[in-house]
Amino acid sequence: MDAESPVFAIAVAAELSGMHPQTLRQYDRIGLVVPRRTRGGSRRYSMRDIEQLREVAQLSSEGMSLPAIARLLDLEDEVRMLRRRVTELEGALRAERENRPGVRVFAAGSTGQVFSVGSARRIRRSTEVVLWRPRMVSGDDTGDERGDDTPPTPR
Repeated sequence: MDAESPVFAIAVAAELSGMHPQTLRQYDRIGLVVPRRTRGGSRRYSMRDIEQLREVAQLSSEGMSLPAIARLLDLEDEVRMLRRRVTELEGALRAERENRPGVRVFAAGSTGQVFSVGSARRIRRSTEVVLWRPRMVSGDDTGDERGDDTPPTPR
């Protein structure tokens, strides 16, 4: 059983959260803490729902309004979802790096030599990197209309 598993009936959830069952029904109606439903329509609360109910009770006792509490819970859910997504993306990036052992970074020196740069290697400040914009055939938007094989001017 994980924190998201909807296992508690409303009476148990009310007892665990220290609230009256009618309060839980009201919070469900206004969308504050919405439990999952069984096929028959009965409410089933998860441990995460119980934690949210406890948080609502604490914030409410401190004077926070229900709309403010609802916004706070929405933001907490969004943060939780974004953290999960970041973890997924970090895993995908790690896997991609492990599957591409031959990928290297290259730099160009001031005399035109090209060399491989290791992942932990720093480039000397005196090293130049010259970027060339490729010459286009007619209709080129760079204004380069020489028509010969001369490389374009560095930009």
